[in-house]
Amino acid sequence: MKNLIPKSFGRKRRVVAISLTITVAAALGILIYQGTKHTVLLTLNGQTQTVSTHARTVHDMLKELEITVHAEDYLHPSKESEVNDNLAVTWEKAKPVSIDLNDEKKEIMTTAKTVEELLHMQKIDITKWDKVNPSLETELQENMKIAIEKAFPLKLEVGGIEKQVWSTSTTVADFLKQQDVKLNKWDRVEPKLSERVQLKNKITVIRVEKVTDVVEEPVQFAVITKEDENLDKGKKKILTKGRDGLVSRQYEVIKENGKEVKRSLISEAVRTKKKDKVVAVGTKRAITQVSRESNEGKVLYVSSTAYTASCNGCSGRTATGINLKQNPGAKVIAVDPRVIPLGSKVYVEGYGYAIAGDKGGAIKGNKIDVFFASKSDAYRWGVKKVKIRVVN
Repeated sequence: MKNLIPKSFGRKRRVVAISLTITVAAALGILIYQGTKHTVLLTLNGQTQTVSTHARTVHDMLKELEITVHAEDYLHPSKESEVNDNLAVTWEKAKPVSIDLNDEKKEIMTTAKTVEELLHMQKIDITKWDKVNPSLETELQENMKIAIEKAFPLKLEVGGIEKQVWSTSTTVADFLKQQDVKLNKWDRVEPKLSERVQLKNKITVIRVEKVTDVVEEPVQFAVITKEDENLDKGKKKILTKGRDGLVSRQYEVIKENGKEVKRSLISEAVRTKKKDKVVAVGTKRAITQVSRESNEGKVLYVSSTAYTASCNGCSGRTATGINLKQNPGAKVIAVDPRVIPLGSKVYVEGYGYAIAGDKGGAIKGNKIDVFFASKSDAYRWGVKKVKIRVVN
């Protein structure tokens, strides 16, 4: 029988057997190799996949996947962590962004998802008055530029009421809009609306009103005296009774923060016309006039009347420039400069020392007019003969 089986056939069987053994061993080795791999759940930039690996550490596994991890990237667990079945690895690549904080620029790498998260990571506190562009809710993108304007404190005064507020750099006009301050037609703002708000500024809004005020005011009658040579000296007789008039005046009134600062007359109308009082003054007796010189000055006996700064036709300012309305306590007499020089110091009996500071068309010769601040005092003085002494 042995001779019936060729020798070449036996060799072939051995070769086939050996090849089969090697193939089975290789397949078995592959199965064993594949069976020893670890299954890892890998999340890359939000995309999740399952990876089988023989890598010993997370670093080795990422290197196998040709993933380079930078210090700014997010990786969990750490690169040194050992790989085992069902390990979950998350890697987020950092994005380049720039932050411009009050004109100071900084380039950073970050794994933050939103602008708000980025600012929190950078320890930049944001208040409700600060300006952030784009908004805090915006999702971060590569090379995104984030501008931040930090608000600063300043004072705002509106209509006299002051408070502290916060603002970023803007114009005064825009700042007032942000503060819900509405301006009226005549309001005044300091500084100007076009100027920019700056640290330590004070923004002042002065509320200005223009209103019309109608007032009825009395017009006092004047007392006119007429000499009457048929009436005894020193006697008086009322020829016409006086009556006050009434005038209606319309004013434009300007108020700032509720207080009147200016009043301008627009128009006036006479409601009741005034009627001046006319009084006759007797001159029937001749006035004995004595003039003598003494060591104390020139002495005269004169006829005297009285006047006020608001008499009919009076300007309130004397011929020598004395403002009687501003100086109601002044002692001044009107004289005939030919008799008593203007500027002289004169002692008037019953009146005291006075200045010859005024003159008048009716003051002729030995006659003077004595100044009083009130009409009642002038009426009480009346018309009388007095002794005077011209001191100098």
